[in-house]
Amino acid sequence: MSRRFFYMLFGVAVVLGGIFGFKAFMDQQIAEYFEDMPEPEATINAATVETDAWTPETRAIGSLEAVRGATLSFQSQGLVDRIRFSSGTEVAEGETLVELDTALDRAELESLQAAAMLAESELQRARGLATRDSISDSELQRRQTEAEQARAAVRSQEERIRQKSLRAPFDGQLGIRQIDEGQFVGPGDPVVELQTLDPIHLNFTLPERRLSEVEPGQEVRIRTDAHDAVFTGVITAIEPRVRPASRMFRVQATLDNEDHRLRPGQFARVTLERGEAEEGLVVPQTAIRHAPWGQSAFVVFEDDDGQKRVEQRLVETGERRGDLIRIRDGLEEGDTVAASGLLKLQNDTPVNITEDAQPDAERDPRPDTR
Repeated sequence: MSRRFFYMLFGVAVVLGGIFGFKAFMDQQIAEYFEDMPEPEATINAATVETDAWTPETRAIGSLEAVRGATLSFQSQGLVDRIRFSSGTEVAEGETLVELDTALDRAELESLQAAAMLAESELQRARGLATRDSISDSELQRRQTEAEQARAAVRSQEERIRQKSLRAPFDGQLGIRQIDEGQFVGPGDPVVELQTLDPIHLNFTLPERRLSEVEPGQEVRIRTDAHDAVFTGVITAIEPRVRPASRMFRVQATLDNEDHRLRPGQFARVTLERGEAEEGLVVPQTAIRHAPWGQSAFVVFEDDDGQKRVEQRLVETGERRGDLIRIRDGLEEGDTVAASGLLKLQNDTPVNITEDAQPDAERDPRPDTR
């Protein structure tokens, strides 16, 4: 091997050694840099695991219904002669609401009354003749029948005239009228809605396993989307049969409604209390991470250097109420748990706890109506 070739190999070895040595040096410097760099902290809100007394509740969805309600209509046909009510007003039982034109009917009534008077006169004359045996029994019977038929015709015509006056069948509040004066209406055509608003019924269904938990006289509470308020009533009827198709049974409650804030047809969220209050651990619902393999919470702790970190724990949850959820297992009273930012957390993540922009979790939250 020539000396020149040897020097070339030596030069290549020096260059490669320098390259690999420099790379090793840089890797060491980068590793030392990142070792000295503090871990990034995840900013979270935190909540304390607390004990709260909850009364066991049964919840359902219901619908409000008038104790008495009907769409009023006529039994006969005719032209609307006079409307005696205004839409939305309160009316009393028996109050006349609408009258149809009865001119022809009254003329017919006068004719029938005249015929009845004639038949009655003929009957009296026949009875006088019968006392002198001047008329047969069959003729007297025929005159009696004619008089009775004439009186019946008068009563029938009077009833037809009465049917052309629409009266309120019960006390209540009228809806919006659906007819106008001069309009022709037929039997069954809707005229106006009439609803009794106080009291008001609430109908809802429960699964058959709840049969032993409800009874007449039991208090119910409801909320509606229309009002930020809780309304109370009592159960007044329980359907005696469970429906085979759904395995549900129907319950009816009655609520006072003096201010008429509740209206038939409204949707209602129903709550029934059952049993005595039970104490248990609760946390905000935002403190629970849901995953296919279960539910977990991140408990905040301090390491030996005083750095706050989180530990992920599996938990068993129970009933939800408002913003809160009951913890049956996995946490202890006084534990501090992450209540926001859970997606960026894992075991041993350093955290910074802030109180910014985190509303208090409440059992019965209500919207800010200011």
